[in-house]
Amino acid sequence: MKTNKQSILRTALCVAVMTTGFGCSEKAAVTQPDTSDTLATPEAGSRTVAKPAVAEPVVAKDILKRMAEFLAKTPRFSVNLTGSYEVLQESGQKIEFGENRKIIVSRPNGLRVEVEHSDGEKHLVQYNGKEITTFSPSQNVYAQVSKPGGIDDAVMYFLKDLGMRLPLAILLTSRFPAEIERRTQALDYVEKTVIDGTPTHHLAGRTETVDYQVWIPEGSQPLPLRIVLTYKNAEGQPDFRAQFSNWNLAPEIQDNQFTFTPPEGARKIVFLAELPKIALKGTTNPEHTGGQK
Repeated sequence: MKTNKQSILRTALCVAVMTTGFGCSEKAAVTQPDTSDTLATPEAGSRTVAKPAVAEPVVAKDILKRMAEFLAKTPRFSVNLTGSYEVLQESGQKIEFGENRKIIVSRPNGLRVEVEHSDGEKHLVQYNGKEITTFSPSQNVYAQVSKPGGIDDAVMYFLKDLGMRLPLAILLTSRFPAEIERRTQALDYVEKTVIDGTPTHHLAGRTETVDYQVWIPEGSQPLPLRIVLTYKNAEGQPDFRAQFSNWNLAPEIQDNQFTFTPPEGARKIVFLAELPKIALKGTTNPEHTGGQK
């Protein structure tokens, strides 16, 4: 079971098969969004949410836009994320695994994501305006590629060109408002609720490949508290869930947090997506590609 988990949804290096995260195009067949009149909850339709009145979609859109624009315009922030994701087993059963992430963003060129999976395995992703680096401490290997241009370009390159996994990565970019508006095909206001004593708006949206739910607090800082993604074109329609905590809009940041310094004995390998380029150059030694994993 652990091997199946790693082969499908592992975060870091080219030594494993990677899947793209939220914000990437998927190669699965595209399905049309549900056009029924209700939004069913997981309890097999035991509770439904009627389609909102004409004025309410405008409210939902405004709430979502306000959240996206606030986050995109925040020059620096840090946040902790507790996530869980489902992996479909060969038996057909979906098993849930967990991960914790610590994220630091300093626009335009600083990004750091520390990931720890439920099995204790850790990964690090860093960007300093010049290079993207991923590091696996347990294997003491890292991959690094040049990518100038800022966080936005680096994130999209990381997901689309390198084929790496980083769910919710689009939230880290300044293009988030435009992307979420362009991709959202339907948006509902589900309810007003309370999370940890904070009045919160619960929204549900649909894109071509992902159904999403987001909980956004009222007040002057509309930072997401919870997000659920359902990959509806993937086999078994697995979910990814994220709970956000410790938002800090003025974190103390040092430049060396974004620049990788290889530890003693660390071995440099390449991203899986770079293998065709290396093959063209005649360099196919597994030692150079991570093929000995």
